[in-house]
Order: sequence, then C-alpha cells, then structure tokens
Amino acid sequence: MALLKVKFDQKKRVKLAQGLWLMNWFSVLAGIIIFSLGLFLKIELRKRSDVMNNSESHFVPNSLIGMGVLSCVFNSLAGKICYDALDPAKYARWKPWLKPYLAICVLFNIVLFLVALCCFLLRGSLENTLGQGLKNGMKYYRDTDTPGRCFMKKTIDMLQIEFKCCGNNGFRDWFEIQWISNRYLDFSSKEVKDRIKSNVDGRYLVDGVPFSCCNPSSPRPCIQYQITNNSAHYSYDHQTEELNLWVRGCRAALLSYYSSLMNSMGVVTLLIWFEVTITIGLRYLQTSLDHVSNPEEPESESEGWLLEKSVPETWKAFLESVKKLGKGNQVEAEGADAGQAPEAG
Repeated sequence: MALLKVKFDQKKRVKLAQGLWLMNWFSVLAGIIIFSLGLFLKIELRKRSDVMNNSESHFVPNSLIGMGVLSCVFNSLAGKICYDALDPAKYARWKPWLKPYLAICVLFNIVLFLVALCCFLLRGSLENTLGQGLKNGMKYYRDTDTPGRCFMKKTIDMLQIEFKCCGNNGFRDWFEIQWISNRYLDFSSKEVKDRIKSNVDGRYLVDGVPFSCCNPSSPRPCIQYQITNNSAHYSYDHQTEELNLWVRGCRAALLSYYSSLMNSMGVVTLLIWFEVTITIGLRYLQTSLDHVSNPEEPESESEGWLLEKSVPETWKAFLESVKKLGKGNQVEAEGADAGQAPEAG
C-alpha cells in the first residue's frame, strides 16, 4: 500500500509545479547565502591561521561552501524540471532521470543536516587547535629576526588588542616563556645574568607582559613589568587590586568569537533545510504525472504518493537489492578467477 497517497487533478498538478518552481529559486538564493557564510568564515579563520595548529578548523567553512554550490546547482535543475513538467513532451525527457535525481536530493538533505550539526559540535576540536596554536605563537613572539617568524610579534599584539585578551589562558602565561629577544638584553647587566642563571633552560623570564595586554580603560598607567612585585609600585597589591591588564585569555576570546559565528551559521543552515519539503513535493509531482489515469487526456485525475509501499516493505526491498548487487559482484569475481585458472595451467 502506498504511503501518504494524495489525489491530484490537472489544476492541483499545475499549482504544485508552480509552487515548487518558486521554492526552488528561493532555495537557489538560500544556497548563495550558505556559500557566502562559508566563505566569510573561511576568511575569518585564514586571518588567524598563524595561531591555529592545523587545518581541521576549515572543515566547516569548506563544507558550507560546497553545500552552497551544490544547492544552487540542484535547485536550478529542479526548477527547470518543474517548469517542463507542465509540458508532456518536455517532461518525457526528464522522466527516466527523476528517480536517481530524487535519491541524490535525499542524500544531499542528509549531508546538509550533518553539516549544520557540525557547526554546533566542533567546538572541542577548535578549542584544542586554538590552544596549541596560541602556545606556539607566543613561543615565537621574540623571533623578530627569524625568517618566517618575524611577523608573529605583530600578529599576537594585534590579536590581543582586537580581542581584548592576554596570553593563552591568561596574562600569567607570559611569565613562563621568554618573550623578549636576546637582541634587546644587556648581558653585561647583573640582573640579566642572574635571571638567566636562575632558570634551568637559560631563558630570561620576567613577571611582565607585552604592551598589547594593557587595558586602555584603566585609570592607572599600565603596569606591565614586575606585576607580582607589590613593593615595585606605589599603593599596589596584585592579589587584591584589579589589574589594568586584560584578564581573559585569547583562547577563550577567540573560541567565543568563532563559536558564536558557527552557531549562527548552523541555525541559518537548519532554517534553510526546507529543501526537504521541495524533495517531497518533487516526489508527489513525479508520481502524480507518471500515474495519470488516461495519458491522452492531461486533465484526468491521478494519484501521487511519497513511497510506493510501506516503510518496512520499502526498507526490505532496499536490503534485497543491495544483497543482489553484492551477489552479482561476487559471481563476476568468481567468473574472472575461473577464466584465469586455465591460463595459469
């Protein structure tokens, strides 16, 4: 028994074809929106690729770009099919290709839904990528004379200023790395020698941060050196006083920014997921046109349905077709082996 059977006359078929034609062109615009969102996200990620550890973070924008292009192609083709469906001669050319096309549309809708879910679920992967990338970027902050790394100082400084953040997890991350280049250290100074000797790795570590960590909204002049030394500054207690540095780490700031972008894009992609209704409408249009009671009289009534059989029967028939396909491949392989055996003898 057919699933969700509906009766159609000529007037209903025309309205269905016209409505689907209009919806398909709206879907083309939706595909352009998805493509634009993916392109925007890719550009934003490329801007900070120096502080990202790998290219996995580009999976979501690449998927959105690809689905946007496919949406434009599939819906343009569907619009043409709906337009030609009103002319029996033109529809006859599309008839053999409609079932494979509908199967591809179902697969496309499933992939589109999965891409929308990825926009929400890849936060953990993005957090690890940002954490390791920022750690490496801070390590190369001082390498202003090293080819390939000389831009890292500017990148980190601009990042901290733009996102109002400091360090990876916080400003104390700068205490654990040497962010001042040896080129600007006076090695004849006793203080510099003592600091380097006191460190196992021979690094010059200070309880200070780069200037880009300073909060310009603070009424007090920026204290970026000897941050934990209360006696070095007048009326100052680093444990109780609110520091005039950015407190939030850059990983949390960037993660919040990119997560909000991807969540918004996931919501938009789910809203655009009305492609499913277009696929269902095309199925009804195809079955109603294929089963017109009298093909010589286009105005006669017909029946359209979503599935020719019930869901269990359709699933069973699908599994049997897969099994037959597997057995056919096995028989061909055995025949090829049998043909090669005499030659080997």
